Amino acid sequence: MQFTRGGRRLSAVVEWWFVECKNNFQGNLTKPFSPRAYSTIKIINDMRLNNVQNLLIKPYEQQLVCKRKAFCATAKSHRLLEKSEYTGWQEIRNKRTITEYNLRKGKQFHTKGIQNSNQENFNKAKMDPKLAPTVKLNSGYEMPVLGLGTYQSKGEEAEMAVKHAIDVGYRHIDTAYFYENEAEVGKAIKEKICAGVVKREDIFLVTKLWNIHHEPQRVKGAFLKQLETIGLDYIDLYLMHLPVGYKYVDEETLLPRDQDDKLQLTDVDYLDTYKAMEELVKSGLVRSIGVSNFNSEQLQRILDNCCIKPVTNQVECSPALNQRKLTTFCKERDIILTAYSPLGRPNLTAKTPEFYFSPKTQSLANKYQKTPAQIILRYLVDIGTVPIPKSANQKRIEENLNIFDFKLTANDIEIMDSFNTGDRLVPFNLIKAQNHKYFPFHIEF
Repeated sequence: MQFTRGGRRLSAVVEWWFVECKNNFQGNLTKPFSPRAYSTIKIINDMRLNNVQNLLIKPYEQQLVCKRKAFCATAKSHRLLEKSEYTGWQEIRNKRTITEYNLRKGKQFHTKGIQNSNQENFNKAKMDPKLAPTVKLNSGYEMPVLGLGTYQSKGEEAEMAVKHAIDVGYRHIDTAYFYENEAEVGKAIKEKICAGVVKREDIFLVTKLWNIHHEPQRVKGAFLKQLETIGLDYIDLYLMHLPVGYKYVDEETLLPRDQDDKLQLTDVDYLDTYKAMEELVKSGLVRSIGVSNFNSEQLQRILDNCCIKPVTNQVECSPALNQRKLTTFCKERDIILTAYSPLGRPNLTAKTPEFYFSPKTQSLANKYQKTPAQIILRYLVDIGTVPIPKSANQKRIEENLNIFDFKLTANDIEIMDSFNTGDRLVPFNLIKAQNHKYFPFHIEF
């Protein structure tokens, strides 16, 4: 943390005092405040930082406060904002030291109201974001109708994307074992919870059972490993990633291949896998379960044999593959269709997909003063799906959420429907080539 005076960085790191105050702020300090130079930042506290919210840093005085408790610091010797309303501190508690790095990262608490340009590494001012509407699932829980996809986001990129998404109002986050970013997603969520930006119950977290874990006896162990990696107490929605199982080699071999480089599949019945997933709901570790990349016949087979209905079927869905028939099928059975790859993975060089770069889409964007991406996402919401666009770009993350202040007309929706060709970005050709009995795309929907 940098402290400045006259535009220069102070060499001393000041001593921070944690104190409790009465509601009327009438008490007096029980100990004189005298900042001195230390190599670390010392905090005197009773330290329940997870409960500290709405902290404020005042530039130059460097004071952090909240409603009932406060961190106070100043580089001005023997003065503690004497004219401020925040002078009624008492009950100084025991010492604890945390590093300047943790303060800079916002690891322990959220910072608010920062104006000093030298404090740019602190979290942005706490926002009052507009949240996406929610849809009620057949399990009774609410799911936001737009989420953040994280496929191909790895490491710090995934962590920062999720953090920013939460800051601007996303509450629906989608990850998977196969994405290899569950740790980063979980870390981002936990830090935002600790910062007081959200509570755990505000977040709707989705992850998925990978294909190597389809054997019923492997399901619980795989899930518990994922839960430990994420670091939360429960998962809101757990999906079966595909109806087709892969041969289990080890936890790191996600796409097992034989000596001929052929993907090794199994004949494990997805119905048996699903029944094992039902046990996770009964245990309380999972709130809802569902499937992904299932066709209508496979979904009906699940419904005919399950004890706990799937709440969603997550499939590829975009204007080029609008899944109208599958959406109707799901809706009739009280199942939500979640749309992955909703924007078709735009390629600026190749100008693909057509629906993203089409003059018709641009015309609608001009009409509503929106971007083509926002028109596409609004279209998918309007036809009854829940899109989960992936992005690690902060500006696009914000834009993708900003679609709830307008609605397409029936004529607009007809224009977007015209892009439907049935072409897939994710055809699962490695499975298709083997003509597997559970390959999901051999029928229309």
